[in-house]
Amino acid sequence: MDEDLKREFDTARLKHILFKARLRSFLFGAGGNEAPVRDPDECSFGHWIRDVALPRFGHYPEARQLDDAHRRVHHEANRLMDLHLAGQTEEAMRGLRAANPLTDEVLGLLNTLEHKLRKEAR
Repeated sequence: MDEDLKREFDTARLKHILFKARLRSFLFGAGGNEAPVRDPDECSFGHWIRDVALPRFGHYPEARQLDDAHRRVHHEANRLMDLHLAGQTEEAMRGLRAANPLTDEVLGLLNTLEHKLRKEAR
């Protein structure tokens, strides 16, 4: 159980990191499919929240907070992508750095939830 839980949360963290990389790539001009970056329900981390976190761990407040924080990250990503598309690349890049506390909040909630679950599994 403990290894499965670790693997599950490591996968979630990787999905979140992949989202950040896709956003950064878009802002650096790489383009690509915007849907997973723009829509919290289309990204792989959003799928994990919907399919794993909320059904299995939704009774923990951190799971609902994680969903909310994830949606706020996507809201900010949309704002930054729109700035980039409007030619305000420097402002978008500054916003990317300023969004770090939001993405850190997501990782913090993942870590807290995993810690609680591991503690209960003992």
